[in-house]
Amino acid sequence: MKSITRARAAGEMTTMGLSAPGILTFMFAVILTVCALVAKFFGAQIPLIQGHEFWALLVAQMILTTGCLVRSI
Repeated sequence: MKSITRARAAGEMTTMGLSAPGILTFMFAVILTVCALVAKFFGAQIPLIQGHEFWALLVAQMILTTGCLVRSI
């Protein structure tokens, strides 16, 4: 614990720079998430998502996470 305090005092530690995702990135992730959930729980026939709801949700969350980690997205 003392080494962390010393590193902070010396200015050696950097914090992870998280930022809000862009509006297009956020909306794409939300729309993909909603489509996957509607296809799974309400039986909607959505091409490319039907039968792959888990992967669609995973891709949506990865896009959202990337949008928070990378500033230009």
